[in-house]
Amino acid sequence: MKVEKMPEGALSGLKVVEFAHVIAGPLAGTLLADLGAEVVHVEDPGLGDSQRYAGPAKDGVHLWWKVAARNKRSVTLNLRTEEGRKVARELAAWADVVITNFRVATLERWELDFASLRRLNPKVVFLQVTGFGATSSRRNEPGFGKVGEAMSGVVNITGFPDGPPTHTGFSHGDSVTGLMGAYAVQAALYRRSQDPDFAGEWIDLALYDGLYRLIEWQVIFYDQLGEVPGRVGNRLPAAPAAVINTFQTADGQWLTVTSGTPRSVRNVAELVGEPLEDYATSAQQVARREHLDGLVRDWIARRPLAECLEVMARLEVVASRIYTVEDILKDETFRERDSVVELADPELGQVRMQGVFPRMTNHPGSVRRTAPTLGEDNDHVYQVLLGKSVLEMERLADSGAI
Repeated sequence: MKVEKMPEGALSGLKVVEFAHVIAGPLAGTLLADLGAEVVHVEDPGLGDSQRYAGPAKDGVHLWWKVAARNKRSVTLNLRTEEGRKVARELAAWADVVITNFRVATLERWELDFASLRRLNPKVVFLQVTGFGATSSRRNEPGFGKVGEAMSGVVNITGFPDGPPTHTGFSHGDSVTGLMGAYAVQAALYRRSQDPDFAGEWIDLALYDGLYRLIEWQVIFYDQLGEVPGRVGNRLPAAPAAVINTFQTADGQWLTVTSGTPRSVRNVAELVGEPLEDYATSAQQVARREHLDGLVRDWIARRPLAECLEVMARLEVVASRIYTVEDILKDETFRERDSVVELADPELGQVRMQGVFPRMTNHPGSVRRTAPTLGEDNDHVYQVLLGKSVLEMERLADSGAI
């Protein structure tokens, strides 16, 4: 694949190296790469990152990887050899940011932990993702995102009261960890830009941290009220609203209706012909929640989706159809905001995937390339970025380091 020159995104010039694989750590890197950072993804010379082979394939080409590692450079490096670890330390010295999700003891043994790398790069920002936190007694236990979801509390409150705890349909814990990691990296880089005495930063991120933080009411509710929130289906265990649910229309479609303010609840009441004075206060709205939910369910069940949405829009009832990915690709709002991009891939031809988020006006990110093949960027990274000669490259290859 021809490597295109990176455009001037907001993070253009930021140098990142990833000693990380699968989802959580690498997603943080992809989010940085989308906004212009130079991200080098380090993989084992054999099969590479196991994420390359995750999910469905078309004609033997795995699709998820094309998005997961977009905008990055791939190099091969055998970290199990001293020669390979020496090159890894050179990459860490070159980088502004190091991202890793290896076990703590492994990094310490390889001298790729924060303390070791800070001696080479005193201002390095080190993002370390582990299952249970690098400072906990479980720091060397393996962990995956679903375990993080379970520990965070989110699975316990997801599902219906008469059903089991339910995970979401994607890698929720991993993805939120990646997002939290990218955010933390930016906070550290801001501090570095402001503090002449900045001595590096170690970001210690467990797979449950992000979701645990986002359910911000669960601890204080239990602490002060002794309440353990339970599963309430499509509603929320804690919400300032009388109606939050999904409903099926007369033509078999599904939509969601939500009310987050007293006025929005009264709009729902007006929709189904309820006296507005019965919903004048928050207390009245809470007391009549089940009654109003049932009326909305009956009202929607008698009408097709298009009619429901038309009337709701007129009355300013906040609602949406439940989108499938097919709906997303047909939707006008997604099109207007360039939420889906199309680009060429050397194996698949033209492919569509999500655009870059967050959207930035003056320094936007871009999708410049789909995921690289294994080791595709060895020459560029090792020769251009690290300054190695052709002879040195041959020696590293002969030794099995790359």
